[in-house]
Amino acid sequence: MITLVDAAGTTSAAELNPAPAFTRPVAPLASRTVYAAAHVVPRTTSDNVPGAPADLDWDATLAFRHHLWSWGLGVADAMDTAQRNMGLDPAATRELISRSAAEARSVGGALVVGVNTDHVDDAVITLDAVIDAYKEQLHLTEDAGASVVLMASRHLARAARTAEDYERVYSEVLAAAGAPVILHWLGSAFDPELGTYFGSTDTEAASSTLLKIIANSPDKVAGVKMSLLDAGSERAVRSQLNAPVRMFTGDDFNYVSLIGGDSSGYSHALLGAFAALGPHGSAAVQALDAEDHDAYQRILGPTEALSRQIFARPTFYYKTGVAFLSWLNGHQPGVGMVGGLHAARSLPHLSEIVRLANECGALEQPDLARERWHGLLRVSGVAA
Repeated sequence: MITLVDAAGTTSAAELNPAPAFTRPVAPLASRTVYAAAHVVPRTTSDNVPGAPADLDWDATLAFRHHLWSWGLGVADAMDTAQRNMGLDPAATRELISRSAAEARSVGGALVVGVNTDHVDDAVITLDAVIDAYKEQLHLTEDAGASVVLMASRHLARAARTAEDYERVYSEVLAAAGAPVILHWLGSAFDPELGTYFGSTDTEAASSTLLKIIANSPDKVAGVKMSLLDAGSERAVRSQLNAPVRMFTGDDFNYVSLIGGDSSGYSHALLGAFAALGPHGSAAVQALDAEDHDAYQRILGPTEALSRQIFARPTFYYKTGVAFLSWLNGHQPGVGMVGGLHAARSLPHLSEIVRLANECGALEQPDLARERWHGLLRVSGVAA
């Protein structure tokens, strides 16, 4: 049995379920391209308090990427799941990119890496400075041998006044790219500073700007990652993309239907949720490869409730749930996070993650998960 606790402090017990009997793929996943956005692990004894430089446990951080590669998934690194703009400082970001690129080469793992402007200290800079900052990180990433996800920039959101400003910046940055990149549209639920990204709070108007940017540089865009938690808007943009530009869903609320697809098509995936659900994501795409859509739904459908809990408001604290599950599943020695972000969710919130993870089979080592969770309950003053 496993103990759960609610907001009133009342405990209950649930039967501990076995881990699903998923198997790693024997061939590359084919029907969908899938990246899991990976988190980072701090050294257990480091000074990971708010504002301190990130001090990472490189062995655990990189081992987690190998875990994802072993399931046939690609890794999306140095993105918001890795605490970009929430604790991962520029020096740690550069080292993460370099180390992850080397590890990917060592196993032939697929890797894309976030490129941003967050190494610039000044909060407000000119559009020309935004372009230069993007290019600096772009060249660093390409020199490391990694493919690029061009992330939404807080600096650009502050500096831009019109949709044309976005078109200009992206045009110049894309022109400097040595290979096609994935564009990233991160919604305000993930970062409130990006509410007017692409020049408007109106999703349809912003989508029009995004599509113009792609049309202006069609040979430099490999895809779009949409993280708006709005399945209708994603389908609308997806329907207007022309090959070879692909849609990568970043919708951690609605990924099951978006990846599964319908008469209008389907999305590939670049998801923080799949850091917590790597084996499920792999097994689900293996089912699609076998054209078994019923198995796909059986495998992935039950995970969406867990993902919605991890990404519950305030959504930008979802990293806490990802790291918490990583700890429960034995992928890191401690529950701590860079910048002390492990304290960003309550014990009842984590308890609900445990309940839903147990129900959908996301506890990879159930006995270890129970031992660690019960230990956390006890040190938190809850009898388990």
